[in-house]
Amino acid sequence: MLTLASEIEVLSRFGRALADPIRCRLLLALREAPAHPSDLAEELGISRTRLSNHLACLRDCGLAVAVPVGRRTRYELADPRLGHALGDLRTAVLAVESDRTCPDADDKGCC
Repeated sequence: MLTLASEIEVLSRFGRALADPIRCRLLLALREAPAHPSDLAEELGISRTRLSNHLACLRDCGLAVAVPVGRRTRYELADPRLGHALGDLRTAVLAVESDRTCPDADDKGCC
């Protein structure tokens, strides 16, 4: 059973992973299907070195895992529920963005 402190740490790691646009794109790509680093680098239009750093972060955060496939390595989400969570979060964020009911949002940049 997770304690409040460990729940906060887990959410913090998830937030750290989502704080970078490339990692967000990586997570969304892995949500669609597992992939090899070379394919991910090409899909995202970034160097393999840069991709490697972001994949290491996702592994360290516990969100992605490396699966050996022969002499190659394939990456996938660490748990299928992460794919559902990403979909739910994406839907919620888009709904909030389109429903800006705060009258001060434009003036104060608060919402």
